[in-house]
Amino acid sequence: MGMTMVEKILSAHTDREVRAGQFAQVRVDLALANDITAPIAMHEFARLGVTRVFDRDKIALVPDHFVPNKDIRSAEQAKEMRDFARRYNITHYFEVGRMGIEHALLPELGLVVPGDVVVGADSHTCTYGALGAFATGMGSTDLAVAMATGSIWMKVPQTIKFVFHGKLPAWIGGKDLILHTIGDIGVEGALYMAMEFTGEAIHQLPMDGRLTMCNMAIEAGGKAGICPVDDVTEAYLKGRATHPYTIYTSDPDAAYARVIEYDVSQLEPQVAFPHLPSNVRPLSRVGDVPIDQVVIGSCTNGREHDLEVAARILEGRQVAPGVRCIIIPGTQAIYLEAIRRGWAETFVKAGAVFSTPTCGPCLGGHMGVLAAGERCVSTTNRNFVGRMGHPQSEVYLAGPAVAAASAVLGRVGGPADLGMGG
Repeated sequence: MGMTMVEKILSAHTDREVRAGQFAQVRVDLALANDITAPIAMHEFARLGVTRVFDRDKIALVPDHFVPNKDIRSAEQAKEMRDFARRYNITHYFEVGRMGIEHALLPELGLVVPGDVVVGADSHTCTYGALGAFATGMGSTDLAVAMATGSIWMKVPQTIKFVFHGKLPAWIGGKDLILHTIGDIGVEGALYMAMEFTGEAIHQLPMDGRLTMCNMAIEAGGKAGICPVDDVTEAYLKGRATHPYTIYTSDPDAAYARVIEYDVSQLEPQVAFPHLPSNVRPLSRVGDVPIDQVVIGSCTNGREHDLEVAARILEGRQVAPGVRCIIIPGTQAIYLEAIRRGWAETFVKAGAVFSTPTCGPCLGGHMGVLAAGERCVSTTNRNFVGRMGHPQSEVYLAGPAVAAASAVLGRVGGPADLGMGG
């Protein structure tokens, strides 16, 4: 019986061949944490009694959730992270001004490559599977052990194979594909499983769209998301990969828990209604939903292609009266690209706010917290009760095309409502 990509990657990081359902001690290529999860991990690290990290070049610390610091408590958390990085001479520590949203920054810097095993004290660590790596989130205590030993103990997950057929319609991106998938299988549909995304529609996606899809594997309960490596992946890695890599492919006779196929050639833009990422409707079934705020950004949709889509829609248009539009690039490099290509000017002229990189409003942290009764269209990844602010607020998840169009319309809508074709 053949093996899946995930089984092959994990086998290469143990001393034996491992299959789904087996337990294994797995070597780690990169361990990461942010300003919320790192302090907890550092306290646990101190309790272990070790005097050094396993490899200072294989740990990444990225303050991104509450930075620039919004209050005294967040400043103290960031300082703990900064002090730990200095104490242990961590190579990949990114201070404000050089940081970005961690799951946008690390791929951009080439710190994750195909075949890697990446663990992080953040559930959306599964993002890096878009590069053909095995990446998964874990608790801060487990991360402390990974930072000390360079390995984790885990159960090898089964894999569900998702095959996306057809040519992608205009304005349809990775966010629409993953929302459609989660709407189909539910928030527990891939519980503790790897989600392998393949098919002709996936190969049409830019790397940004694939990162979006793997990012939201956790919203279906997944242990990891992963995409096969192709020419798009290798073009992305060229000139940025920081270490050699090995490409793994699933065997034709690999054992999958399920194989699910979709024809996306007629897929509409998708919108997840409150209060679950699985409460998904096609745009034609949304109805009249007036909004108060739009957020375009996050580790899900704050990348270059996302901002380009938003700029195409906002060019020459105005954000509707009474609507706040907040646009947050994922990294400093994306911020600069937005300036070079005139997108930043487009956003400001349209009446939007263009922010420094931060997770900010995604978790109800800062830069866009919602009041009671307010509605927000957001390109972020979760719309649970109170996720972006008051428990009586509402979050509608969508891709950047729907988000930008909604900002202009003052209600949930898409580019077609503005008379825009492909």
